[in-house]
Amino acid sequence: MAHFAKIGLNNLVTDVLVVANRETMNSNGVEHESIGVEFLKSLTGHDTWKQTSYNGTIRKNYAGVGYTYDSVRDAFIPPQPFASWTLNDDTCLWSAPTPMPTDNKNYCWDETTTSWVEVTV
Repeated sequence: MAHFAKIGLNNLVTDVLVVANRETMNSNGVEHESIGVEFLKSLTGHDTWKQTSYNGTIRKNYAGVGYTYDSVRDAFIPPQPFASWTLNDDTCLWSAPTPMPTDNKNYCWDETTTSWVEVTV
């Protein structure tokens, strides 16, 4: 199965649809994104679709509703979780100003203090 992100205003992903592989293949059985896009255009009437993949081999990250498609990076970028986090240009994922501790405890981000806070249950 192939997955395609529907791109709306401001390059925002508004939906992700699954398309049967046969709908993305040419007459020789070779898959092409453009064939899947044309299939979706005819099916939905919407013009802008980009293929995405679970394993991140296409466009850095699997697209989700609310993600942004960055045409310069040719990547799907998730929403910024906190104002203090910055975008990693290599992964197109957001990074906290300080890495989360790796001591096998549970942490959550506290934007007020811009630090990781241990979660106690």
